Amino acid sequence: MSSPCCGFLAQYTHHHLVAFLLTFFSYVLLHASRKTFSNVKVSISAQWTPSVQNASSPAFSPGETWEENNLFADSDGATLFLGVLDTIFLFSYAVGLYMSGVIGDRMNLRYVLSFGLCGSAIVEFVFGTLTEWLQFYNIYLYCGLWVLNGLLQSAVWPCVVAVMGNWFGKSGRGFVFGLWSACASVGNILGAFLASSVLKYGYEYAFLVTSVLQFAGGVVVFFGLLTSPKEVGLCLESETGLRPVEKDADSHRPLMSDEEDEEGSEEVCDGGYYTIRQGDEEPRETPKAIGFCQAFCLPGVLPYSLAYACLKLVNYSFFFWLPFYLSRNFGWKEAQADRLSVWYDVGGIIGGTIQGLISDFMGKRAPVLAVSLLLAMGALVGYSHSPPDQVVNAALLATTGFFIGGPSNMISSAISADLGRQEALRGSQEALATVTGIVDGTGSIGAAAGQYLVSVIESKLGWMFVFYFFIVMTGCSIVFILPLIVTEIRAMWRERRARAQEL
Repeated sequence: MSSPCCGFLAQYTHHHLVAFLLTFFSYVLLHASRKTFSNVKVSISAQWTPSVQNASSPAFSPGETWEENNLFADSDGATLFLGVLDTIFLFSYAVGLYMSGVIGDRMNLRYVLSFGLCGSAIVEFVFGTLTEWLQFYNIYLYCGLWVLNGLLQSAVWPCVVAVMGNWFGKSGRGFVFGLWSACASVGNILGAFLASSVLKYGYEYAFLVTSVLQFAGGVVVFFGLLTSPKEVGLCLESETGLRPVEKDADSHRPLMSDEEDEEGSEEVCDGGYYTIRQGDEEPRETPKAIGFCQAFCLPGVLPYSLAYACLKLVNYSFFFWLPFYLSRNFGWKEAQADRLSVWYDVGGIIGGTIQGLISDFMGKRAPVLAVSLLLAMGALVGYSHSPPDQVVNAALLATTGFFIGGPSNMISSAISADLGRQEALRGSQEALATVTGIVDGTGSIGAAAGQYLVSVIESKLGWMFVFYFFIVMTGCSIVFILPLIVTEIRAMWRERRARAQEL
C-alpha cells in the first residue's frame, strides 16, 4: 500500500518539475537583480555625494569639480533620493501589474514573461553599470529608467503564478505554492551573495552580474517553458491534479499545433481526458478572459488586496532598507550587512512552506494568516530592541521573516491562485493572471507609499518609530481580512460539529 506522500507525488510528471523549476528560477533571478539595488545603497550614496563628505578619497580642488560628477551635497540628500527611487519603482510596478495581469490572460504567457525578464535586465544594466562606466549621473535619467524597470518587472509575477496555477491543482496547492514562493527569498539571498562578492570591485559589477544572469534566464524561459498541461496533452482536473490523454497514436503531440491533421480531426479535453473530435463538429469555445472590474469584485479579492498592501509595505521595507539599516544603525560593514540580511529571507522561506502546509491540512488559509500576523507584531517588537550582536540579530531576523515573509508569500501565490480559480469561474473564464496582478498591484501601491514614509519617519523620528509604523501596518492586515477569518472559523466549526454528529 502506497503512502499518502507517494500518492500525492504520483499525480505529477516531469513536465510539472520543469514548469516548477523554470518559473521558480526565473523569479529567483529577477529578485536577485532587484535585491542588488538595496544591497549597494551605501556605495551608491557615497558615489553620488562629494568625496569630502563621504571620506572615500581626498577632497577635490577646486570645489566645483565634484559637482560635475556628483548629484547631492550630502548623504542625507542621496538617502532621500534612494527612497524616492524605491517609491517610483514600486508605483510603476503596481500600475504595470494591473495591466500585465490582464495582458497575461489574453496573450501567450511565455512571450510576456520572457519580454519582462530580458527587458528589465537591459534597463538594470544601463542604470547600474553603463552610467557608472560612462561616469554619467543624472536624476531624470535614473527616474525614467526605474519607471521603465518597474513596468517591465511587473510582467513577470502574474505570468509565473498563472503558469503554476495551470500546472498545479488545488490539492496540495498551499504546500506546493508555499515551497515555490520561496523563489523571492532565494533570489534575495542570491542577490545579497552576488553583490557582496563583487562589491569590492565597484557596485556597477553587482548590477552587471545579476543583469546578465537575468537576461540569460529570460532566453531559457522563452525556449523551454510550457505554460499549460494542454501543450503536452494533459488536462487539469478540478481538484486533484492531472489525468493523461487516452493512449493513441497521436497522444504524444502537443494540443496546440500549427499543423493541421491530415484526417481533419483534433484533440479536445473532455472530462479530464483528451478525445478525438472530427473536423465537422462544432469547436468547443475557449475560456474568455475576465474583465478587470469583474476580477476586482470577485469574493475575497478586495480584502486580501488591502491586507497585502499593508503587509507588503512591511515586507518590502525590510527588502529595500534592511542592509542600509544594519550598516548605518550598528556600524557593520556593507558586505557584512548584506550577508546578515539573508536571515530574514531564510525565515520567510521556512514560514511560507510550513504555513502553506498547515493551511492545506486545515483546508483554510485566513486563520493561519491571522495567527502568524499576530505573532509577527511581537517579533517586530523584539527585533526593534535587538542588541548589536550579529548572532542574536540573525536569530531575531529569521523569526521576523518567518511570521511576516510567510504570510506575504501565501497571499501573493497560493491565495492568489485560489482566488483566480474560484468555482464561479472554473471552465468558463480566465482570471488567474488578472487576479494575481490586482492583488500584487495593490500590495505594491502600499509598498510604494511605505518606502517614502520609511525614509521620512527615519529622518524625523528615528528607526524605533519606523518599527512602530510596521507594527501598526501588520495589525491593519489582520483587520482587512477579519471578515474572512470569522467566516472560515465558523465553517471549520460547522464541519467539526457535522463530523461529530455523524459519529
